[in-house]
Amino acid sequence: MTIPSSTNPDGSVKNAMPSYFYLPPLDVSAAFPQATPASTFPPSASDYFQLDDLLTAEEHAIRRKVRECMEKEIAPIMTEACICDAYWEKAKFPFHVIPKLGALRIAGGTIKDYGCPGLSITGNAIATAEVARVDASCSTFILVHSSLAMLTIALCGSEAQKQKYLPSLAQFHTVACWALTEPDYGSDASALKTTATKVEGGWILEGQKRWIGNSTFADVLVVFARNAATNQINGFIIKKDAPGLTVTKIENKIGLRIVQNGDIVMRKVFVPDEDRIAGVNSFQDTNKVLAVSRIMVAWQPIGISMGIYDMCHRYLTERKQFGAPLAAFQISQQKLVQMLGNIQAMILVGWRLCKLYESGKMTPGHASLGKSWITLRARETAALGRELLGGNGILADFLVAKAFCDLEPIYTYEGTYDINTLITGREVTGVASFKPVAQRSRL
Repeated sequence: MTIPSSTNPDGSVKNAMPSYFYLPPLDVSAAFPQATPASTFPPSASDYFQLDDLLTAEEHAIRRKVRECMEKEIAPIMTEACICDAYWEKAKFPFHVIPKLGALRIAGGTIKDYGCPGLSITGNAIATAEVARVDASCSTFILVHSSLAMLTIALCGSEAQKQKYLPSLAQFHTVACWALTEPDYGSDASALKTTATKVEGGWILEGQKRWIGNSTFADVLVVFARNAATNQINGFIIKKDAPGLTVTKIENKIGLRIVQNGDIVMRKVFVPDEDRIAGVNSFQDTNKVLAVSRIMVAWQPIGISMGIYDMCHRYLTERKQFGAPLAAFQISQQKLVQMLGNIQAMILVGWRLCKLYESGKMTPGHASLGKSWITLRARETAALGRELLGGNGILADFLVAKAFCDLEPIYTYEGTYDINTLITGREVTGVASFKPVAQRSRL
């Protein structure tokens, strides 16, 4: 194709694109009228084994409240094709949804008092799944804020810190992030090298963090650093305007694009003594938080898979080829049922994890096996959904493409699939295999 050109005032040639190059895209409902886009979210159709019967009346109420809000208030914003609202495509955060999420009263999850909802672990998991069913990025935003940052303060902070920070965080009047991962230490997080040096009246923090969700706009940063005197991991609360603190956004992600992950650089950041989290004195204290958050992370892919199934279930009845709806074809039914079976099994594993935790019987291996196995099945479910939607399977308008991409970081964060299998492997064999044998023999 030859692109027309014209001349600039200085005589140079410039390209003049035809006017049709600048036309906005057709709304998907006009471009593809045969199927309903995800901005009108499909009804829930995935509870084939009636697993809702396992929930208490309170947990049912949480599910109804979160589902209604996500379907009616959030889905049109997150999945709309309109260029001005394509937050996932533009990798921008829709700050105007934060009050809507705050009104759900789920921030703080299982934390009691301080304005927090005091949900059961199962209720918290159900809320996580219902948010993720519509939008995984919203779910991760809440998880980082609630099940990592807020929970660290609740489990390990002083009474003064709980009273100072939790009420505002519970209402989303302020937002928090949780900074553990570093450029050189991801899976090997306990080897982190950010340092905390005691000085008069507080601490000086030096180092870097990477992949920290919510960090570009968080008011409160929960940061982990190595005590220069004891060599143990300590926790600190840093305000967003602290001198020496800089945060920059990580660009070019293919998944969870709405989540604002950042690189944090700390250069002589002073943290007063009252913002040292007294209950974090080793990496084992950090693991108390990770045990709970890993359950919530396991419920994210459950919710995502539910949304994918619901979308595919509706799409197969609406989309027609060869004179019949896609739902009439054997291969379509086989893939849909395989997805449905995965979801039933995933929910049962997730539910059992919650019950083990509530009874005090859950081990790190239990949580790791649940997270790794559920994310593996969710990936399979997303791939099947992508196949069922054909060409529309690569469009965010129909949810599956977005969910397909969003599952990739979830498969990796809070422990990669492989690392989580090794945690369970260590528990069932009694042998740690995180380091090569030759390395272990030298240490």
